[in-house]
Amino acid sequence: MTEVIRFQILEDIQSKGQEILYPDKPRIAISMATCGLAAGAGKIYEVIKKEVKDQNLDWIITETGCIGFCQIEPLLYFHFPGKPKLFYGNLTEKKARELIKALAAGDIKQDWILWKIEDEESIINEEKYHLGKNENLKDVPLYKDYPFFAKQLKIALRNCGFIDPNSIDEYVARGGYSSFYKVINNLKSHEVIEEVKKSGLRGRGGAGFPTGLKWEMCSKEDSPIKYIICNADEGDPGAYMDRSILEGDPHSILEGMLIGAYAIGSNEGIIYVRAEYPIAIEKLRNAIKQAEGFGLLGKNILDTGFNFNIKIVKGAGAFVCGEETALIASLEGRPVDPRMRPPFPSHSGLWGKPTNINNVETWANIPPIIARGSDWYSSLGTEKSKGTKVFSLVGKIQNTGLVEVPMGISLREIIYDIGGGILEEKKFKAIQTGGPSGGCLPEDSINLPVDYDSLSEAGSIMGSGGMIVLDEDTCIVDLAKFFLGFTREESCGTCNSCREGLDASYDILNRITEGKAEISDLDLLEELSHVIIDFSLCGLGKTAPNPVLTTLRYFKDEYIAHIEEKKCPAKVCRALIHYTIIPDKCTGCGICFKLCPEEAITGKTKEPHFINSEKCIKCGICLDSCRFDAISISSGDL
Repeated sequence: MTEVIRFQILEDIQSKGQEILYPDKPRIAISMATCGLAAGAGKIYEVIKKEVKDQNLDWIITETGCIGFCQIEPLLYFHFPGKPKLFYGNLTEKKARELIKALAAGDIKQDWILWKIEDEESIINEEKYHLGKNENLKDVPLYKDYPFFAKQLKIALRNCGFIDPNSIDEYVARGGYSSFYKVINNLKSHEVIEEVKKSGLRGRGGAGFPTGLKWEMCSKEDSPIKYIICNADEGDPGAYMDRSILEGDPHSILEGMLIGAYAIGSNEGIIYVRAEYPIAIEKLRNAIKQAEGFGLLGKNILDTGFNFNIKIVKGAGAFVCGEETALIASLEGRPVDPRMRPPFPSHSGLWGKPTNINNVETWANIPPIIARGSDWYSSLGTEKSKGTKVFSLVGKIQNTGLVEVPMGISLREIIYDIGGGILEEKKFKAIQTGGPSGGCLPEDSINLPVDYDSLSEAGSIMGSGGMIVLDEDTCIVDLAKFFLGFTREESCGTCNSCREGLDASYDILNRITEGKAEISDLDLLEELSHVIIDFSLCGLGKTAPNPVLTTLRYFKDEYIAHIEEKKCPAKVCRALIHYTIIPDKCTGCGICFKLCPEEAITGKTKEPHFINSEKCIKCGICLDSCRFDAISISSGDL
């Protein structure tokens, strides 16, 4: 097969994909990733299909991945040929029916439109597709100007929410597999590695090791068998960056792995994905089957003599499997215990063979780097943190979802410009970055640039990309206890420092939240944290104390209040708070009396009630159920 024929195959797929993406009839694409389905997108999809069928409309109904704005799911876009794409969110079954009826009658429900797209650009091939304009929609913001997206730059998430993840044609239509085509026809393996090195891409799984250097180390190993692994064992609470890429753009991972395999000299690829991601696994299986069908995976790919296979392995869900050597142990059927390094996996990894492991987001960045060049990618971000980073923005924030931003953007811009600020106009207190092993940064860190070095200097980490926004109602000590409890449970227990140290630290935090600790316990807690870091084998132990150390560094007064005043300033720790009823506000409606599980509330109808503190278990049901704000929470001694 000549290069001309190989190019024609790809061009034919691209042409077909463009016809599917931009058909000559109306197209509706419904976001059907996990976040959308959890919000009811599955029912919305069926309602729309039925409504279109009942009205005998010649429309295309398809699905797409998550565009990132999870707060407004269920979400869909409607595209009438020659007109802008229109996006509608917060859908219900009733609203979906009304929308289809209105669209069929020529009414686009302008008040319901969130944003529009008039020109769609592919970041891979830089082609612009002019969709159309509507002069009546001047007041509807463009996608690129909508506050949630205005400061984002989507590279890893470039296709999520725009293509059907089940369609290889649509992926190719937006430049998919052209980077692999370029590599396999025009570049030598060392040239590919050099391009990735020059780009400055660092591993997005947490450690931030230079990707190109990692590839180079593996490529230099003299072995007929080498393995390429995609680490999709995403385990941070509240983090779902990898899942969304797998669900919304699975072919980007396959293409990234193909390029890496060619550069390193590998014929065997494995995607290690947690079993709790059934939709991601389904999309990956379909993508692999499609790629094999077009000769992009398997033996003698595109008649070039290059062989590469990818298989999927379901992970058991152990958090420690995010560490390379533990992941390899899991693949080999051994207990998931990290081992000492060296030897590094690049020298002796899976089954003792040279192995390269990168996470989902890292692989997704590879095709754009090859397509646009290292100079383009390295021009983004900061001096030591190039490109973009995907974060899951959750917590006490107006706009929750996935955001992809250039490295170096400030926390303020993420929280307020993209995230829309704190819920219910509460006061911003802190942000937890880097997941359970990350750090908790205070309000005066709001202008901190988000990059590897700046976060590290502040005591936190980039991690895989978790960001949890905290407001004034968050107890910092309870938060540290929560995260330490998570890493304590997930520790493999191999290292005494990690196993015993985390237990002892958790016990101290527990005593602090119960008002039973002494001020000397804070010194012991800090000393234990440093011992765990210094003597633990893997990254879990070396970073697990971060939530404790950063909260001690920035919020020590809150620890002291728990210990000396027996008071929880945020009124969260049950042992240190008390519920009382305000007589002047209580109407005696009896709702709290009926709902109290311990019968701790007494009182006559239409007269103020009373809470027996000895019986009260501080469950908060009375507070949640009272319509008259008659329940008061106090902290400290009664």
